[in-house]
Amino acid sequence: MKISLRGPLAAALTALLLAGCGFQPGLIERQPDADPAQLLEQAEQQAPEQAALSRLEAADILARRGDRTQALEVAKQVDDSRLTREARVRWALRLSELGEAEGDPWAVIQAGQLLDEIELPREASLTLRERLARALGEADEPLAAARALIRVQAASEREDLNDAIWAQLSRLDRRELDALGDDGDALSAGWVALTELVRSTGSDIQRLFARLDDWRVRYRGHPAARRLPAEITALGELRGQRVDHIAVLLPESGPLSTIAEATRQGIRTHHLAGVDSGAQLSFLDSSSGNMEALYQEAKALGAQVVIGPLDKDVVSRLEQRDRVPMPTLALNYGRGERNQAKGLFQYGLSAEDEARQAAQRAHADGHRLASLLVPDNDWGRRVGEAFWNTWRELGGEVANAVRYNPGAPATESAKRAATNPKPDMLFLLALPDYARQVPPNLDYAYSGDLPIYATSHLFEGRLQPRLDADLNDVMFADIPWQIPDAAVGGVEALPFLASYRELRDESNSTMFRLMAMGVDAYELALRMPQLQAIGGTELFGATGTLSAEDDGRIQRRLPWARFVDGVPQPVIAPKVFGDDRAP
Repeated sequence: MKISLRGPLAAALTALLLAGCGFQPGLIERQPDADPAQLLEQAEQQAPEQAALSRLEAADILARRGDRTQALEVAKQVDDSRLTREARVRWALRLSELGEAEGDPWAVIQAGQLLDEIELPREASLTLRERLARALGEADEPLAAARALIRVQAASEREDLNDAIWAQLSRLDRRELDALGDDGDALSAGWVALTELVRSTGSDIQRLFARLDDWRVRYRGHPAARRLPAEITALGELRGQRVDHIAVLLPESGPLSTIAEATRQGIRTHHLAGVDSGAQLSFLDSSSGNMEALYQEAKALGAQVVIGPLDKDVVSRLEQRDRVPMPTLALNYGRGERNQAKGLFQYGLSAEDEARQAAQRAHADGHRLASLLVPDNDWGRRVGEAFWNTWRELGGEVANAVRYNPGAPATESAKRAATNPKPDMLFLLALPDYARQVPPNLDYAYSGDLPIYATSHLFEGRLQPRLDADLNDVMFADIPWQIPDAAVGGVEALPFLASYRELRDESNSTMFRLMAMGVDAYELALRMPQLQAIGGTELFGATGTLSAEDDGRIQRRLPWARFVDGVPQPVIAPKVFGDDRAP
């Protein structure tokens, strides 16, 4: 027989129960979270399947509490292969979310590997793949990032992905663009054709938009045909702002004249190789350093843009102004924290830039305890500080910072850099003769497995397999023109190939790099209207992928190479493509 609780008895019992439970109308009770520390402790004693689930639960609880840093570390330790399919999806979404929030692209990439292992529900798959794409872009893998984004767009038809896709396509070299085109789908083909169209028109915006209509007809229905990437749309506002006359301010005498001559040769050669640009060049001697007189002369000649000055002191004075008299591409960087002069852009081959990229690359590769080996001079101090500061900003620690005598053997300095305490990577700044001594001495000091990240200065720019065999496994960044096989898959894929062939006979690697700088300086000057109007404009150039910071300083993103059998070879990103040589 059922007993019905109604009337006064029911009311009394209900009141008693509510009072005893501390219940408040309008609130729903939920079970409190377990203690994540206890879950992690239990996981140490549990079978693998239950341990993985306990760690995932701990990561979820920590994330809900706002302790994302610890949650990320716990999620990274989960052995997802021990989880059920549903739990693996939950783990991948949690890990990718935390990795993105905490600025750890490799955690997102770790989670993204699940896309190749199981079939995920549609929304989970799209979310995870989009996060993976952003992480791959951060990890300097633009081809993989572009492919992932295009797959998301193919499945979702989202036009709001156009700008993100274009950002990655703009970073692809010729070899990578061809590889994307080989994928065979219409969506990728349209994106590749658009990228080739924009690049082939260079700085000629009028010609770009004249040919854009043909592209739209051919790829009718393409997301970019319906909505162009914002960067291309912005170019439309610059039609008619063509650069027709450039004044080049370089010294013909004094301590910088040799550097100036190599740069001048690069500018002149590239100008002659691209006569269809129609720009006129006027070379002015800047030895006097009188910028006011030089600007007046440039204006009188009808120049619209200035390349130069080269002198660091002069650039430092210019960047302190509110503005410069006409758009200027200085060929050096000022000493100030920021460039505050409107219309002034700064570009050069900065060793400090290379050091910062070495720190970023090593950190992205998973290293956290670095040693530095730099020469005991002003150059070593400046470049070493650039690495040190960037490394510490990224959260890395420094084991040893050793300044060596460039004229002495590397035996003791290499040993001191690699021991007590032993780091997990070494940053090396050295010229070729000294650099070749370091790996053998590390082998002798039982640190032969220590990953070495170096600047371009250790490479003489020509293949010497027997001589450079001592540098095997050393990674270094350099300009595409110096390492064509490693950078773009061969000479034929290099940017500005005609100019490269004209200049390549230069045997001095330093002079050749300066000539390449002249080539890119000319291209940047032609694009001055874009640089001034469109943030994030990039140029895939002879000296790297160039883009302007918000203060007008041009940053170079360089390709990486690794010595294998004494020859620079491409570096494949670790953990993504299964390169067993990755550190």
